[in-house]
Amino acid sequence: MNIRFIALPAAVLLAAGTAQAAEFNQVDAGKSTLAFSSKQMGVPVPGNFKKFTSQISFDPAKPTAAHTTLEIDLASIDAGSKDANDEVVGKQWFNVKAFPTAKFVSTGVRALGGNKYEALGKMTIKGQTRDVVAPFTFKQEGASGVFDGGFVLKRMDFGIGEGPWADVSAVANEIDIKFHVVANAAPTKK
Repeated sequence: MNIRFIALPAAVLLAAGTAQAAEFNQVDAGKSTLAFSSKQMGVPVPGNFKKFTSQISFDPAKPTAAHTTLEIDLASIDAGSKDANDEVVGKQWFNVKAFPTAKFVSTGVRALGGNKYEALGKMTIKGQTRDVVAPFTFKQEGASGVFDGGFVLKRMDFGIGEGPWADVSAVANEIDIKFHVVANAAPTKK
């Protein structure tokens, strides 16, 4: 069976920005994506999660006060085929019966210069919580803010792919996570 692995995205979308005082706090789920790429037997295998929710609060005038929470519906995974999707929601992979969601909660944002930042936070998958640092860029487009970034998640840190799937020569330990989040701005409260 050709198993495509998934990886959890996570982390994400905070930022800093430019321009007018506004708080970006309304995530446009229809324009936002959460994708991953793993390697199986050395071959890249892309996928994504179709359902996730996010709460974000970012005011370009106060980037260090930014925060976000991302919750991913693990059963919404698209790992490339029905067989792969069925396999990865099972007990040896995500075990969605016991752990239906993964969650990222930010703990801070660091400005790196220009439009580059890092979101720091805690990622929880299968009851395991680990620190995550997700570099990203922020671009303001009118009343919207666009957050693009990613990070590498090590699946074995979360027990994703147990038993025969723990062999990282078959399915790589490193999973590339990519996020594209569009958040609309609400006027800053005075």
